[in-house]
Amino acid sequence: MTNPRKARVERATKESKVLVDLTLDGTGVISVETGVPFFDHMISQLGKHSGFDLTVKTEGDVDVDSHHTVEDTSLAFGQALREALGDKSGIRRFGNALVPLDEVLVQAAVDLSGRPYLVHRQPEIVELIGTFDTTLGRHIWESIVAEARIGLHIRVLEGRNAHHVLEAQFKAVAQAFKDAVALDARTSGIPSTKGVL
Repeated sequence: MTNPRKARVERATKESKVLVDLTLDGTGVISVETGVPFFDHMISQLGKHSGFDLTVKTEGDVDVDSHHTVEDTSLAFGQALREALGDKSGIRRFGNALVPLDEVLVQAAVDLSGRPYLVHRQPEIVELIGTFDTTLGRHIWESIVAEARIGLHIRVLEGRNAHHVLEAQFKAVAQAFKDAVALDARTSGIPSTKGVL
């Protein structure tokens, strides 16, 4: 490929310092260090199962809590995804997946539309997985969607175990991303009647 689809995003605030290096046409080579172990595990799932090469390095105020680190990393990932896609010429644009993880079943659908919109449905789950605040799960998707400017639907169709409920979402979204960012030989130019995405 003459123009590799990749992006490097650096984001610094008083609360965190984030580096995200993303290559869409990768092989699932992942390195994630945010200081929030469960979040590292989830972002690693997102990179691995989408087939991206992904490096994430975040230094944040985790002594306060993990909110700023998780939010700022998610925003930077969303920005990197948007930038790596460029003008989106030749992509499939839409992707969807139905992913099981033991008792959990998650459906995810994505539109790389240029318009941020999230629909997120999951059952009530415990508030903590270890020290990770599970209410951040939805906020991760909100942050990615806002910066990537994509439409994303996530529905947990079955599930009890909180770890499985969150992990299956990341795997399902990863599979949907894998489809949506793929280059399609039958797609000429921008996949939209508007001519832009």
